[in-house]
Amino acid sequence: MRSFLKPLLVIASLLSPAYSMAQETYDLVILKGRMVDPASNTDATRNIGIKDGKIAIITDKNLTGHNTINAEGMIVSPGFIDMHAHGQTIPAARMQAMDGVTTGLELESGVMPVSVYYDQAGSEGRPIHYGASVNWGNARIATFLNTDPVHGESWFFESFKEPSWQEEVATDEQLARITKLVEEGLDQGGLGVGFLLGYAPGSGRKEYYKISELAAKRGLPTYTHARFLSMIEPNSSFEGMAEIVSVAAGTGVHAHIVHMNSMSLRDIEMIAPLVANAQAKGVKITTEAYPYGAGSTGIGAAMFKGPKWRERIGGVTAHNFDVGGKRLTEEELEYYQTEKPETPSIIHFLDVTNPEDQAFLDQSVLFPNGVIASDGGGWLVDGEFIDKDTWPIPENAWSHPRSAGTFTRFLRVYVREMQSVSLMEAIRRLSYGPAAMLEEAIPQMKQKGRLLVGADADIVVFDMNTVTDKATFEKPAQMSEGMSHVIVSGVQLVKEGVLDTSVLPGKPIRNKQVN
Repeated sequence: MRSFLKPLLVIASLLSPAYSMAQETYDLVILKGRMVDPASNTDATRNIGIKDGKIAIITDKNLTGHNTINAEGMIVSPGFIDMHAHGQTIPAARMQAMDGVTTGLELESGVMPVSVYYDQAGSEGRPIHYGASVNWGNARIATFLNTDPVHGESWFFESFKEPSWQEEVATDEQLARITKLVEEGLDQGGLGVGFLLGYAPGSGRKEYYKISELAAKRGLPTYTHARFLSMIEPNSSFEGMAEIVSVAAGTGVHAHIVHMNSMSLRDIEMIAPLVANAQAKGVKITTEAYPYGAGSTGIGAAMFKGPKWRERIGGVTAHNFDVGGKRLTEEELEYYQTEKPETPSIIHFLDVTNPEDQAFLDQSVLFPNGVIASDGGGWLVDGEFIDKDTWPIPENAWSHPRSAGTFTRFLRVYVREMQSVSLMEAIRRLSYGPAAMLEEAIPQMKQKGRLLVGADADIVVFDMNTVTDKATFEKPAQMSEGMSHVIVSGVQLVKEGVLDTSVLPGKPIRNKQVN
């Protein structure tokens, strides 16, 4: 008997844990896909098993699951991470999910009060993961207008009618309250500080330095919209970028430059080496860009005011502005800027049909080690934001097309058509890159943007041959195509290209002081 049992025991002891795990039944398995994972530099056919919202196994062995995705012939990659997602609503997040986004963070402008934002999102639920920085601009508005900050995009844009917060240097007393409000937001879980310097160009340089110093002491990043939008000195975009570099160097803060493309305009050939040389010297600076030649903001923003503002941007006319899908006349532009400065608008600052302008855009989009971020927003019908339960988004809804198609556009244009970057590098810019930028300050991000055992099961499955953006400036409310499956925390949010409105698997992401 003993001689019979001994060989069986030896065989059992040789069975590897991976073999045993391959025999399990997982919540969800993804089979035969081409796994592209920048974190491990893996580009190979693999099977993935998901259990309890996490990646439990990655193997070339067959797996069994309660639910199965056949990914043969398709790309399997980490879910995309948007560091610049203004559309923090259920319908906006659903539209982004169809573009492959599994985490959408509001970092440039941020929110205030931070606790109200997290409470509201948690109560309503979200289809994708969410989080936000602290809105320094709202702290300024509340301080200068002697009121309490109000959560919501509309409150911010309505403040354009009272421009003191944009134009004046804070007194010591005012700076103390601004600082207090920012600290409260960080205590409530804010993911750093969002600086809208471009909207408050008259704010003091010392204020930017002191609040950045506060963020550095907390070990949290800043996300800065540079102070000016201009190719003419003084007060040029180059000067605004140089300010970010100097404050990052002087405080040691991790300074993230938002939408490098729209802020640099046609001066990117000087701004790019300025930033790159600072990075090479150890200054903590990171960058993002979106693959469009047009931006979007309130039509009465500070950058569209002052002497020679048109010349500063590059000789724009009213026709460069789009409101609700219609290019403006000079009379309409004057009316909106005078009577309704809060009106959302699109500003076409580069003509990408011109090869020279496309080349300027490419320098920002493909800046070494940079990432892609949408700067996308909410959706309006007849000037009003749509209700949180609206789906699908109405065909006549308006937003910048980047709110729907940023990530698939990058894949289509820069990988498939222009072949400017490899698929591995593209996935890095869309997923692992943003996670790596944030993970030191935000530990939750260590589990995102990667296909590794133990990581969060935020995964996209798509056909690289067909994935594409559909949103245009004329008809922005068109979902991207080609994202066959979008998985958030192990939950299939998109199945066979169809979004499941019955699930809201998104989870909050907060700073390490709260976690």
